[in-house]
Order: sequence, then structure tokens, then C-alpha cells
Amino acid sequence: MVVRRLRQPLPGAQPRLRFEIPPEYIHTEDQDTTDAGETATQFGRPGPRMSMQHPLYMGFMGTVGVGLALLVYWIGSNNTQLLLWIVAALFIALGLEPVVGWLENRRIPRPAGILVAVTVLISAVAGFFATLIPTIVEQVTEIVVQAPTWVRDFIDSEFFRSVDDQFGVRDRINEELDKFVNNPEAMGGIFGGVVGFGSTLANGLFGTLIVLVLSLYFLAALPAMKKWGYRLAPRSRRARVEALSDEITRSVGNYVIGQACVALLNATFAFIVMSIVGVPFALLLAFVVALLAFIPLVGGMIAGMVVVLISLTEGWQTAAIYGICYFAYLQFEAYFISPRIMQKAVAVPGAVAVISVIAGGSLLGVLGALIAIPTAAAILLLVKEIYIVRQDKH
Repeated sequence: MVVRRLRQPLPGAQPRLRFEIPPEYIHTEDQDTTDAGETATQFGRPGPRMSMQHPLYMGFMGTVGVGLALLVYWIGSNNTQLLLWIVAALFIALGLEPVVGWLENRRIPRPAGILVAVTVLISAVAGFFATLIPTIVEQVTEIVVQAPTWVRDFIDSEFFRSVDDQFGVRDRINEELDKFVNNPEAMGGIFGGVVGFGSTLANGLFGTLIVLVLSLYFLAALPAMKKWGYRLAPRSRRARVEALSDEITRSVGNYVIGQACVALLNATFAFIVMSIVGVPFALLLAFVVALLAFIPLVGGMIAGMVVVLISLTEGWQTAAIYGICYFAYLQFEAYFISPRIMQKAVAVPGAVAVISVIAGGSLLGVLGALIAIPTAAAILLLVKEIYIVRQDKH
């Protein structure tokens, strides 16, 4: 009874206005075709079009085209950060779409599936920061506590005494410290650096929040966005456009899911090996390995070198054992794990993959490297299905 009453609308309430897609007008033989085949709408029948060969039409449309191009360039150059957030959110939404679709096939409502997928994503991000921040605070606190002891031991060492007797290092250091403390510009630079770091951190957190919110909206509206996009194509080509678009979005989604599985296995193996050989900060480094593993081709190698360098603090034996085990796993992953996980994802030649990753990283940084291979796969699919097919007919 309570649920039924909650579902009933409030007295006097009106449904929220929605921007619905217009119905598709199907031209039939018995319709009036006096106006070049144009069908009438609720706002009347369109009038005859101006000839495209008319000088006034050509000049006006050329001017409008140049103006629109300049406007798009100005908007893009002044909203680069927003465009990057939109691309990242769309990439995440396409990556989570296969999960939501799989849940829908299990008779789970789409809103519930979106909630589950986004909750898992937010939990992973929160887990990374929950592991990162305490570790950084602990290490910084340890450095601050031990720094006076290290400085005192260094000053009392025979090496420093001999150097001080020859070059007067102690007096020189005291002189520079006095200049630095009495220099307002230097102190202002320190304050500005602290403020700049705080603003950068705040902007990063704000950007993360914006990307998550946009991903949620894109994921909820993805079917409607596809439908709107298909309606922009001519009706005669709409079926082909829909098939190609579905194939591209499916490939991108499968790539993201497959790369996430590969990164999870990579981080799990790295964490087990680091825990066995005694590498410090094993859990934090496992998160770093998972993040770097999302970068295709080179991410695993970079992660391995980072962990090996940190392992050297425990001795060369620890670094050697970890390096041998991890790089051997990368070979096993490349030949046995990735081909089976990514068999339903994109298929891009090796040379094209390397070039696309380098180009994407140069243009958009880490985000460009992440979306490089799906973008290259989409371009190859369009070239194969459109350009090559058209060329074969001539």
C-alpha cells in the first residue's frame, strides 16, 4: 500500500518535459510530391530550395562555413580542459556499457546496472586514493622526523669536516640561509608554490568529479544518444551507419573491459611477487602497476622498471628476483593471456598500435595513449568498410 501511494503522482504535478526525438517520416507513393518530395510537418510544408548554383547562395554559405570553422576553433581552443573531460567520460561510459548490457541480459533494470557499474568504478578510485594518501603522509612524516638526525650525522662526519676546512662550506651555507630568509621574494615563491600545489590538487579532484558525473549521464543516455546520432544520417544509409557505429562502440567497450582484466591480473601477480620478495609499499605499487597497465604496449614495461628501481632500496637481489619474475610474466601475458581476453575486442596491427600510442600520448598525454588503440581500430574499420569497398567498385 505504501509503495503504491509513493508511485502515485502528487496532486497537480506535471510530468517533466523531455527533449524527445521526432518521429521518422516515411515517404509513400500516395503522398503529395509537388514540392520535390518534401513531406508536410505540423509546421507546414517546406518551400522550394534556392539553387545551390546561385552566386548569392554560394557566397553566403561559404562565408557561413568559414565563420563556423573559426567559431569551432575558438571554442575548442578555449575549452580544452572541458573537451578532455568529455572525451574521458565518454571513454569510461563506452567501457562500462558492456557491463550494463550484460546485467540487462540478466533481467536487471538498466538504472540498477548503471548504479552497480559506477559504484564499482568509484570504489576502485576511492581505494587507490585511500591507499595512496596514508602512505604519502607516513613517509613524509618519517622524513621530517629523521631529517634533523641525518643532517646532524652528515655535519659530524669526517668527510664534511674535511670539505669545510678546505672550502668553508659551513659559513657559505649560513650566509645563503640568511639571504634566503631575509629575501621576501623567495618566501613569496614558497607561499606561491604551496598555493599552486593546493589549486592543482583542487582542480584534479574537481575534474575527477566532473568526469564521474558526465560518465553517469553518458551511460544513462547512451541508447538515446545513439538513436539521435543515427537519425542524423540519411534514411537510405541509416542501417549501414547503425551497423558500423554499433561495431565501433562494441569494440571500444570490449577493449576497455579486456584491458581492465589484463591490468587486474598484472597488478595481482605483481603484488604477490612483491609480497614474497619483500618490496616496500607493495599494495601502493600494485595500484600503480594496474594504472600503468592500462597504457597499451609500454605500460607494463614502465611499471616493471618503476618497481625494480624501488626494489633496489632493499638490495640488488630483491630487484633482480622481481624483475625476472615480472618480465617473464609479461611475456606469458602477451602470448597466452591477452589474446584470449582481447579476442572479442579490437584487432590492430602492431606497427599501427605503436604509432597510434605514441601519437595519442604526444597529443593528449595519458588519456591519448589510453584511447589511441580504440581510435585506430575505429579508423581502420571505417577505411575497410567504406573507402576500400568504394575503391573496389571503380
